[in-house]
Amino acid sequence: MGRIERKFDDLKRRGEKALIIYLTAGDPSLEKTYEMVLGLDKAGVDVVEIGVPFSDPTADGPIIQAAFQRALKEGTTLSDILDMIEEVRKVSEIPVVLFGYYNPIFIYGNEKFAIRAKEAGVDGILVVDLPLEESGELRKYTDKSGIDFISLITPTSDDDRIKKISERASGFIYYVSVMGVTGTKKPEIADVRKDIGRIRKVTNLPVSVGFGISTPEQGEEVAQYADGIVVGSAIVRLIEENSKRRDLVEKVSSFAGEFKKSGLKS
Repeated sequence: MGRIERKFDDLKRRGEKALIIYLTAGDPSLEKTYEMVLGLDKAGVDVVEIGVPFSDPTADGPIIQAAFQRALKEGTTLSDILDMIEEVRKVSEIPVVLFGYYNPIFIYGNEKFAIRAKEAGVDGILVVDLPLEESGELRKYTDKSGIDFISLITPTSDDDRIKKISERASGFIYYVSVMGVTGTKKPEIADVRKDIGRIRKVTNLPVSVGFGISTPEQGEEVAQYADGIVVGSAIVRLIEENSKRRDLVEKVSSFAGEFKKSGLKS
C-alpha cells in the first residue's frame, strides 16, 4: 500500500476528508517550494501536488500560468524538482503528486522519469494532457515503479468514459468541478454532488474535487460529497502577493490550515 492509499484510509477511519494543496515548483524559488511543502505538512495538509512549470499549459488559468513563467524564469527543471522532492522525503512522509504536462516527461524519458521519480519519493503523477488511450507508454513504467496514475474526470465525461477511466485509475480520482481552466469559476455544488454520485457507482477509489475552490467555506461545502478537496490557484495567488516577504512560508501554512480547521469531516 502506497502513501496516498494509506493517507485516504487513515482519513476515512478518522472521519475526515483530504486537504490537497497545489504549489508550482520554483515559484518563487525551489528552496521556498521545499520550505512550503514542509510547512504545509506541519499545518496538517494531507497531500501536496507539485506543479511542473510548463510554457504552454492548456488546463491552467492566468494565476498558475504566471507562476509557471516565474518558475521557468528561475530556471526550474523537472530534474531539479525531483531532486527537491528527494530532499523533502528525507524529513517528511507527506504524499507527493507531480502535476503537469507530458512534454517535460517525454523529453526526460518515460522509463528514466519513472525510475527517478520513484527514487525521489514521488507517490503519484497527474498528466493533464495525456488521455487514457495515449497513456500506455508512460504507464508501462510508472505502474512498474508503483507510482499512482491519478486520472481526471470532468463534467463532460459520460458514464462510459467515467467507467473506462475509473477502471485504470489508481490513488484517487481527480474530479474537475468546472468547465474551463483553473481558478476562473466557482464549482456548482449541485453538479458536484450529481457527478460524484455517477463516479461512485463505478469505483471505490477516493474522489477529490479541484478547480475553483478558493475559500474554506467552499471547501467545506464540496467536502460534503467528496473524499478530498484540492486548493490551487488561491494558494498560488497568495504566494505571488507575498513572495518577497520573510514570513511567506508561515502565511501559506496558515492559509492552508484554515481549510483544515473549517470542517473537512465525513
